Amino acid sequence: MRAVQAVIHQTGGPEVIQWQEVDLPAPGPGEALIRHEAVGLNFIDTYLRTGLYPSRLPGGLGFEAAGVIEAVGEGVSHLKPGMRAASFGGAPGAYATARIARAADLLPLPDSIDSRTAAAVLLKGATVEMLAERCAPLKPGEWALVPAAAGGVGQLLLQWLKARGVRVIGTVGSADKIALARECGAEEVFLSDDPDLVAKVRALTDRRGVRASYDGVGAASWQTSLDCTGPRGIIASFGNASGPVTGVSLRDLQVRGSLFVTRPGVYDYYKLPEEARAGAARLWEMVGSGAVKVTVGQTYPLLDAAQAHRDLEARRTTGSTLLLP
Repeated sequence: MRAVQAVIHQTGGPEVIQWQEVDLPAPGPGEALIRHEAVGLNFIDTYLRTGLYPSRLPGGLGFEAAGVIEAVGEGVSHLKPGMRAASFGGAPGAYATARIARAADLLPLPDSIDSRTAAAVLLKGATVEMLAERCAPLKPGEWALVPAAAGGVGQLLLQWLKARGVRVIGTVGSADKIALARECGAEEVFLSDDPDLVAKVRALTDRRGVRASYDGVGAASWQTSLDCTGPRGIIASFGNASGPVTGVSLRDLQVRGSLFVTRPGVYDYYKLPEEARAGAARLWEMVGSGAVKVTVGQTYPLLDAAQAHRDLEARRTTGSTLLLP
């Protein structure tokens, strides 16, 4: 099968994304050939492109995609030609019309989940499942802070936490995103650059602060998360949208009430096959029940991935973004 795939030969801005046509061989042992119907865009893609996360060059881009299995190699039993499947891990290379992937990195899709939904939600949804169910689970009635609440992960996390009975405060970068965050389940929404943000969060939580801050923004929101989290609360700093958090002072954690901090990575929670299957099953359950609704805010042709990166980094996107082959 002939395919078009993205390749980067050096790290840098969106302009380093190039495209090549390749003839894909038959899949080898433990591999599968998948034809993509939709590709998901995620901030981790920009981290690889810029070199924030080191990767082998030249190399591919993207982890999240869904489509149809065209062929499988020897020893593959959980996938068959004609089945639909999705991936969100393994080696980068999802920016492609088709590719050879490790079969272990492909999860069969239930009939109730179409390819666009899967590509829009699998990585973000697995991240949310990890955060809300295993990394920093909260009890009903407890308060949480979600920076970048109108983003792809933010919208899903708001809905998931609300379904668990958690009371959520969201922050957004512009006033036009406030209504969207509220629709997704935020009890209150503030602008991230509000000079009185910490005081407002403290007032809303009877001065105690939130029990957890699920912070995917990184450097720009670290101080806010630190100041808004109450005694023995947890900051789950899971992303670097504004740059990585550096220079964390243990003294800062102690004087604010013995805070906990973790830098979770979704792949560490989905490393074992049984963990991946259980986490994905929980995600499909939440989506299927309607508790979590997947919003595709925008789509781009696959070959316009560079523009999609520009818009993502400039925070001009809402919800999930798809690249369509």
